[in-house]
Amino acid sequence: MAAYLQWRRFVFFDRETVREPSGPDGAGAKPFALPPGIAVCDSGRGSLVFGDILCEAGRCQIWFLPRSLQLSSFQAYKLRVTHLYQLKQHNILVSIGEDEEGINPLVKVWNLEKRDGGNPLCTRIFPAIPGNKPTVVSCLTVHENLNFMAIGFADGSVVLTKGDITRDRHSKTQILHEGSYPVTGLAFRQSGKTTHLFVVTTENIQSYMLSVKDYPHLELDTHGCGLRCSSLSDPSQDLQFIVAGNECVYLYQPDERGPCFAFEGQKLIVHWYRGYLIIVSKDRKTSPKSEFAGNEAQNSDKQVLNIYDLCNKFIAYSSIFDDIVDVLAEWGSLYVLTRDGKIHVLQEKDTQTKLEACKLMLFRKNLFEMAINLAKSHHLDSDGLSEIFRQYGDHLYNKGNHDGAIQQYIRTIGKLEPSYVIRKFLDAQRIHNLTAYLQMLHLQSLANADHTTLLLNCYTKLKDSSKLEEFIKTSESEVHFDVETAIKVLRQAGYYSHAVYLAEKHEHHEWYLKIQLEDIKNYQEALRYIGKLPFEQAESNMKRYGKILMHHVPNETTELLKILCTDYCPSGGNEGPGMLEGKKANSEEFIPVFANNSRELKAFLEHMTEVQADSPQGVYDTLLELRLQNWAHEQDEQIKEKLHNEALSLLKSGRFKTVFDKALVLCQMHNFKDGVLYLYEQGKLFQQIMHYHMQNEQYKKVIEVCELYGDQEACLWEQALGYFARKEENCKEYIAAVLKHIENKNLMPPLLVVQTLAHNSTATLSVIKDYLVNKLQKQSHQIEQDEQRIQKYREETTRIRLEIEELKASPKIFQKTKCSICTSALELPSVHFLCGHSFHQHCFESYSESDSECPTCMPENRKVMDMIRAQEQKRDLHDQFQHQLKCSNDGFSVVADYFGRGVFNKLTLITDLPSGKTATTIEGGLQRELLIHTKRST
Repeated sequence: MAAYLQWRRFVFFDRETVREPSGPDGAGAKPFALPPGIAVCDSGRGSLVFGDILCEAGRCQIWFLPRSLQLSSFQAYKLRVTHLYQLKQHNILVSIGEDEEGINPLVKVWNLEKRDGGNPLCTRIFPAIPGNKPTVVSCLTVHENLNFMAIGFADGSVVLTKGDITRDRHSKTQILHEGSYPVTGLAFRQSGKTTHLFVVTTENIQSYMLSVKDYPHLELDTHGCGLRCSSLSDPSQDLQFIVAGNECVYLYQPDERGPCFAFEGQKLIVHWYRGYLIIVSKDRKTSPKSEFAGNEAQNSDKQVLNIYDLCNKFIAYSSIFDDIVDVLAEWGSLYVLTRDGKIHVLQEKDTQTKLEACKLMLFRKNLFEMAINLAKSHHLDSDGLSEIFRQYGDHLYNKGNHDGAIQQYIRTIGKLEPSYVIRKFLDAQRIHNLTAYLQMLHLQSLANADHTTLLLNCYTKLKDSSKLEEFIKTSESEVHFDVETAIKVLRQAGYYSHAVYLAEKHEHHEWYLKIQLEDIKNYQEALRYIGKLPFEQAESNMKRYGKILMHHVPNETTELLKILCTDYCPSGGNEGPGMLEGKKANSEEFIPVFANNSRELKAFLEHMTEVQADSPQGVYDTLLELRLQNWAHEQDEQIKEKLHNEALSLLKSGRFKTVFDKALVLCQMHNFKDGVLYLYEQGKLFQQIMHYHMQNEQYKKVIEVCELYGDQEACLWEQALGYFARKEENCKEYIAAVLKHIENKNLMPPLLVVQTLAHNSTATLSVIKDYLVNKLQKQSHQIEQDEQRIQKYREETTRIRLEIEELKASPKIFQKTKCSICTSALELPSVHFLCGHSFHQHCFESYSESDSECPTCMPENRKVMDMIRAQEQKRDLHDQFQHQLKCSNDGFSVVADYFGRGVFNKLTLITDLPSGKTATTIEGGLQRELLIHTKRST
């Protein structure tokens, strides 16, 4: 009784009396009244079902009350109805009743979906008797699968019907249990494929396993209960069998007894409804003053209906009724039938209303655990639960129970803003509570970078290295924090080894290298780590940290760069086969890494030029500059000679054609004479070569340059002559050599040679005497030849003019006797030309390309015409004329040639036209006269 009084009481149900529907006039409806004589009742399939005893009309009815309150009935028995069982999943009703006194009661199975003369169809009737001994039926239960039905009797027997209970031929009836005490309750329990039957008498409780042959049974307890004082719970209580004694309420599993509850009082009715235990008991004492029972003392004949929540241990509702017949559950409500024929409905309040009502009371009394359990049992959403946890946490925090408070705040994670909790526990004395909260925040992957920072700072302040290592050394799939933030915090706190571990594990390569190089100063390890990275990352990190590594570990860094720029393969095997093709870094991009490390740079560049001939141009440029610098600063003659040869061989490798100017500047900056001359030669800068020797007054070299390249650039001899002419020294030997070549090649007019040498005071007439004599003799000889040629051309011209006049004034006699083509005797018809050639007509037509031209003279004539046309086309080609004039050894002949082509005057073929004749007629007459003689045979 003490336990019962400790349970909190709530009003989770609203009580109303069922009233008849309002009339048309809208008058107040009176309470609904059931027919008199109701003895048994049940509910299901949308109706309340009632059975009565014999009425005045001499009929025993089964009544159906739907939600519309329109009663309907049919006669089931003649005397009385003693038991009803309405199946919840099938529209099947099982009833037990009597038709006559002293006759065994009958079991009837009704199919409510089918009709027989307006009444439900009775599918089966059989007597309710255990064996041959007549006795009173005490209880009835039916399995929802329609394969089991159990009937309990007052003599302690239980009859089990197995098979299709709706048909006689498909079922089998047998006595399952025999005893000395009346059977007061039966219940089927289905768990998977296992079926149990609970049997309770006034003195004991037993469990039968029906899914096993021979139906083994087990006695669960040695005390029982009265009629209608047992029920089966729902899955929320694991389908336990509930037995209500006068002292306690017991719960049973098929194989053992479960918990018990000290609810004292004589129990009359027990039901289970939606997680609630409903108990109707006698009220033999004056009820205490409460909001549930009113303010007046209750009489002892009253009955109390209590609704218990066994999970949360509180009373959801309690009220007093007069003579309760039964409590039924239908349409989501409880219906209480009283002996006066009234029906009272208990409507459960909605979840939010219940929770608001209970929270106000529970929070005032600080019963947060009960509030939480209540909210969970009513499936309150996570937001509502979180608010309860928060208030509970605030309550504990205010009481100074920080450990308990943080546990409640942890339960709000995901709903309550973390900053609300963090601000409460920032005090150094509560840092361990804050650490626990932040840990859980990370485990649920709800932490941001600031939370990670704060948690790591907590670890470092607590100096809890084990927790710190446990936090950072989680597996890849369990990481619940921002790794980069963790690395920053650990580095700032001086936990370099932990930071490096995180960076390496989670492949934050930049942070790993930054800590190794800037904090730990472990350059060898950093270099080893870069060597394990994939190509792209190794390349980028060498560009970023190469200078630092080169300063501290130059040899190892150089070796890694050589590998990276040739055939890089990660030392850890991070890249599989087939992924390395083409993975070569641009060696030119790493040249800045070698600042102040010229020795390593030279080794690197020489390695690249050896193993990779197509290295970038910058590699060769830098290598040339390095070799020239070393050559320029070297004091040892042997080494200097070696460096000289290396630099020159690099220049001769052919890698500087596209950067000729750059290489030339480098050679000039370091005064590398042989390189400069080589580049001049490669660039065909012959004048620069000669000027170089002129500046160094190397006379023989000047002559050698002229001899080597004078054929390619004739002006070299002229420049050499001018150079020696300006020299006041005795250069007669060199001047004579130059003049000899100028004379042989006819490079300069004599007058120009004389003017050039006039500037040299040491050059006497004897120097050029031989040159002038030879030149004058050659010119005299040339004049004689020209005069002879002129005379020849004049004579030829006179002869041609006479022939033209003769053709114009005198007849032409054709005396050819042979064809000029076939050389056969000439026959008519024939074709004659003024040039003197004659042809057979058929030969002429076969070989001639034009009717107006002689086939024999045509090739020569065409050459002449082509020359004339070419002269006319080139008449205005001044650029070509200037070029030929400049490049020719004999400029006068070029001018004469162009003069002959008519460049300097306009060519006029015919100046005057005879009157009455056109130019075309005259030209045709001068070119040809064609005579065709045709002889006809008679």
